[in-house]
Amino acid sequence: MPLAIGLFAVGVLAIIVVFVLFAAGHSDLPVALNVAATYLPAIGLGLGIIAVIRKARQKKS
Repeated sequence: MPLAIGLFAVGVLAIIVVFVLFAAGHSDLPVALNVAATYLPAIGLGLGIIAVIRKARQKKS
């Protein structure tokens, strides 16, 4: 779960950086920043959902 939270937080931070840089007039952003803003929140959210489901199943057993 901490990994999921960390990935999601870094992804959201990357999204904020992309918006700020775009508002400042920068159009050619680094590929790594775009990839981080695109995929890290989704990966973090997916891992978080998997962690919650696994934890709920462990409590039932």
